[in-house]
Amino acid sequence: MTEAPARGVRLSRSARRAQLLVAARDVFAAQGYHAAAMDDIAERAGVSKPVLYQHFPGKLELYRALLTTCADDLVDRVRDAIGSTADNRERVAAAVSAYFDFVTRDGQAYRIVFESDLRGEPEATAVVDGALARCVDAVAAAVTADAGLDGSRARLLAVGLVGLSQVAAQYWLDSDGDVSRDEAVALMSSLAWRGLAGFPMVHDRPVDVPVAAGP
Repeated sequence: MTEAPARGVRLSRSARRAQLLVAARDVFAAQGYHAAAMDDIAERAGVSKPVLYQHFPGKLELYRALLTTCADDLVDRVRDAIGSTADNRERVAAAVSAYFDFVTRDGQAYRIVFESDLRGEPEATAVVDGALARCVDAVAAAVTADAGLDGSRARLLAVGLVGLSQVAAQYWLDSDGDVSRDEAVALMSSLAWRGLAGFPMVHDRPVDVPVAAGP
């Protein structure tokens, strides 16, 4: 999401909408949904409230539009990462890196997607869950093709990789900064790859799953 244009500049409708979303991102990330006011967002954008309401009829509609934009950005990053190379190890690193890039370049968007005080609202939950499902789909498609697993098992592994990347990136964002972004990506990529590398092309037999011994 680009930065807001300078005040007083005449914008097209699409550019004005993008400007308002940037302002909304800043305000919602700083104050949370419930504490933020449309007055704050209009002031941040340098527009009047009537201009803001021309584009978004209310605070909830504005927040949904922002949440969708941020979530779509994350999905695009993951899809681009998976499609950036045919090397499986590099794919894993790229997928993990996509989450850290999302945090590094736009921590506000990350907080809106994963730490919003509106996550309990059904439509907001649907947007976030839908974005995560699309990320899982992108990873699962690669795992299915390259590891020789059926769809259900590939999707379970994909959920694990997406969950690992999300939680690690979120922890790193909130940590004291002792570990650099590049080292954090390398550590988590190595962890994920050591697991996924254990699944070679196996088309003629199911994966052996250890069974715990009885008492």
